[in-house]
Amino acid sequence: MKYVYRDSKMLRCGYTTGTCAAAAAMAAAMHAATGAVPDTVSVALPKGGSLDLACSLVDGEGSTFEVVKDGGDDVDATDGMAIRATVTLTDEPRVRISGGRGIGKVTKGGLDRPIGDHAINTVPRLMISESVSAALAKAGHDGGADVTIWAPEGETVAAKTFNERLGIIGGISILGTTGIVDPMSSQALVDTIRAEVSVVASEGADHLLAVPGNYGKGYAEELEGLDPDFAVKFGNFLGPLIDNASEFGFRGLLIVGNFGKLVKAAGGIMDTHSRNSDSRMEIIAAHAAAEGLGREGVSEVLGCVATDAALDVLKDHGVMGATVDRLIGRMHHYLNARAGEGLAVEVSVHSSKHGFLGRSPGALAMAEKIRGISK
Repeated sequence: MKYVYRDSKMLRCGYTTGTCAAAAAMAAAMHAATGAVPDTVSVALPKGGSLDLACSLVDGEGSTFEVVKDGGDDVDATDGMAIRATVTLTDEPRVRISGGRGIGKVTKGGLDRPIGDHAINTVPRLMISESVSAALAKAGHDGGADVTIWAPEGETVAAKTFNERLGIIGGISILGTTGIVDPMSSQALVDTIRAEVSVVASEGADHLLAVPGNYGKGYAEELEGLDPDFAVKFGNFLGPLIDNASEFGFRGLLIVGNFGKLVKAAGGIMDTHSRNSDSRMEIIAAHAAAEGLGREGVSEVLGCVATDAALDVLKDHGVMGATVDRLIGRMHHYLNARAGEGLAVEVSVHSSKHGFLGRSPGALAMAEKIRGISK
């Protein structure tokens, strides 16, 4: 198994649901064609190389094998669940792939598969088809096969994922572009943001509402009068959010969130995770100094741990309003610099302690447009 280093730690990689499905399908095809009961199969990976996976025959289900998903040292809702494949041989020389119990169906546009199809993405489908074809060729079977991918716990596990929000109903998705799960990788989250933006775009919207998380959803609903279910959650990934909004042709993007998260954008920071950047106090202190905060106050801000505490200092020194307005101006500058031409980005900033702090100049007008779209 492959290992990678993250934050000076050696972490074990895992394998995707797509790799599991391909391995189970390969074993099931071997069984259907020859009667063999393999306990391990070797699956070719999309970017080269192969992976040996353990598999087991499912009693009473014909040529059905299962592979247990191993996410390695990654946090993954599907880790430890069984992915199964049932194979029936056909005379027609093609491999047909469908989803069964526990595999979600697509109900919204903008995703990898068309509406009504099972959520078995393009790369896993190719892996399944190639794995089954290889097994049949080795067995000397001239025809093809019907392959059904299913997951006994799929519906239960799907409740822990973003699937329902994306319009995938009734089970998990079969995913993966490399076949390997890279532990602590941001790629899965970035892919989810892109999928959410794509879904909103497919519904005809040209203005997008985005929030870092649940605090932002609350602010959007209570103070901006917007439907929180219409919002895309972007976590720490401001940059990819803006890139995706631009890619899918949005004309406007309204970001509503907490000061402590968004203040980093005033320094041009587009990945706000503290592991990658934490210059909040330096950014606040610099702009407060420009608004007249003295040396003692600047030192107090630099000594703060939480942004609400820094706002307390600014308020005590009478510069909170001016400093926040200045910071929002810089957020607006950097966010639009990332967006480039064609996409206007506005921001509405709030604090859990101090409440509403301010908006960029076009935020109110953009909120009105989004209210009209989301009704």
